[in-house]
Amino acid sequence: MENNQQHLLEKLANTKMPYGKYKGKYLIDLPEHYIVWYHNKGFPSGKFGEMLHLVYEIQLNGLEGLVRKLRE
Repeated sequence: MENNQQHLLEKLANTKMPYGKYKGKYLIDLPEHYIVWYHNKGFPSGKFGEMLHLVYEIQLNGLEGLVRKLRE
């Protein structure tokens, strides 16, 4: 895996939701229905939105377990 991609996945594995009902929960552990809601509503702009979109793609493909293994 390319270093940049691995760094992004490691960051994703260790990033927590900064606000709302799921504040403090790791992004990769957010409920699927919540991520799908964001997908339908539109992800926020910027890096945070990009990370949520990546979580959507990871969950869609059932790869959450691989990301969780990267948690520091």
